[in-house]
Amino acid sequence: MKEEFIIVLDQGSSSSRTLAFDLEGNIRFRAQRKLVLSYPRSGCAEYDGLELLRSQTESLKEVLAKLPENAVVKTMGLAAQRSTVVLWDKETGVPLCPALSWQDGRAQGELAKVPLSNTVIHELTGLYKTPYYSASKIKWCMENFPEVKSAAAAGSLLVSPVSGFILWHLSKGKILALDPTQAQRTLLFNIKKLKWEPRLLGAFGLESLQLPEVRPTIGDFGKIKVEGFEMHVRAVIGDQQAALLGLGAEVENSAALNYGTGAFLLVNTGSRLVKLRGILNSIGWQEAGAKAPCYFLESTVNSAATALEWLKVKFGMFNELSEVDGICRLSRNRLLCLPAIGGIGAPYWDYSTFTTFAGFSPQTDKHDVIRGVVEGIAYMVGDAVDLIKKKGINITEIRASGGLSNIDWLLQFQADITGARVLRMEDTEATALGAAIGAAGAAGVMLPRKTKISKEFTPAIPDEERANLIKGWRVFVKDIRKTSSDLRQLKILPHV
Repeated sequence: MKEEFIIVLDQGSSSSRTLAFDLEGNIRFRAQRKLVLSYPRSGCAEYDGLELLRSQTESLKEVLAKLPENAVVKTMGLAAQRSTVVLWDKETGVPLCPALSWQDGRAQGELAKVPLSNTVIHELTGLYKTPYYSASKIKWCMENFPEVKSAAAAGSLLVSPVSGFILWHLSKGKILALDPTQAQRTLLFNIKKLKWEPRLLGAFGLESLQLPEVRPTIGDFGKIKVEGFEMHVRAVIGDQQAALLGLGAEVENSAALNYGTGAFLLVNTGSRLVKLRGILNSIGWQEAGAKAPCYFLESTVNSAATALEWLKVKFGMFNELSEVDGICRLSRNRLLCLPAIGGIGAPYWDYSTFTTFAGFSPQTDKHDVIRGVVEGIAYMVGDAVDLIKKKGINITEIRASGGLSNIDWLLQFQADITGARVLRMEDTEATALGAAIGAAGAAGVMLPRKTKISKEFTPAIPDEERANLIKGWRVFVKDIRKTSSDLRQLKILPHV
């Protein structure tokens, strides 16, 4: 008797992973390869595109080798980071330049040349005119890498977020496609028409670009064959949207928060596009045959795990992430910290402000510094929650996942600063589970969701104290943003 599996590729900012689910929703096999994100200079963050591809294919082959002899792959899903972009030659399959990470800000100057206002761009894309997204990165690469420019002139340049690059290679060049959750992150996609937008392509000077076909998130992306296994790809989805599916946030007004390299808060608004200045309108997913996708409000904190990794690697303040909660509990002096590695995301979209601390004294130690960074992440999420609440969407409960969700101090402070219950979900594989649920559904299989609440954090401070903390935080952020701008104009500190 054959044993059926669902294979999921989970390509993230720090690793490429493959998981094999059985039809009961259990993870039976998994493999992971770490990724190196390089920071060649201030404001730059990039991958080796071939290494990124190799890490994903190696993890896939490892999992396939672990499957029992009677195994068949029922269906396959792919979840991937969204705004990292790869430019490659369709004749050779080789990347023509580094893959610029979503955290990369080097293309800031290209945005000044775009003749469309932030208001117009937000209306078309749901996003804002920032170097966080792919369009300005693509233009910068075309202007600064001769190989890219030559390939574009020869008609051999292909461009896509990571998912399209991986799928193209796994299909041996037969499939160049992605879904609306990935296409949106290029800043070239109309979220109402669900098509590439000529007006945006023209504004960025990318009219001749060969872009992937956009297909429904949950549907049919064709078949691939690896290590003798034929696999039908039936779901391609952005990593944050996949986490939402995995966490069970399909219900309107439900909120999910994924603490990873960045921290991403998404609130389900159903088929409605709710406009809120400084907050993104993101496509949740689109099912084949559906007239409209599901939409979300999304807030992005650019630096979450990145900020803690910075303290670990550059300053040696701790060895393992599991130590962070205990370290926070040893802190006796509060510091304010604005973690701005890779810029500040929602609602400011500011790529000029420096990572800054306030409150140092002779008594300050590393415990206080680490606690300050942890609380800074929670404060920035709290800014978005407050804005969304003022729009009339009452967030009383937030489902939390991701690597940093294991830090009790972070989740408790998140509850304190938002006034909402924060639920740590037991299954930390929410992204992979979401992709598996989507792929299974397209194959006619109802995959059980086994995500459970591991721990609940309820607000533990008085309303007056919460209001005072928020007021102090906003004074701090306002002053630091102005000071950073002034210092950059004087050119005595590094420029992005």
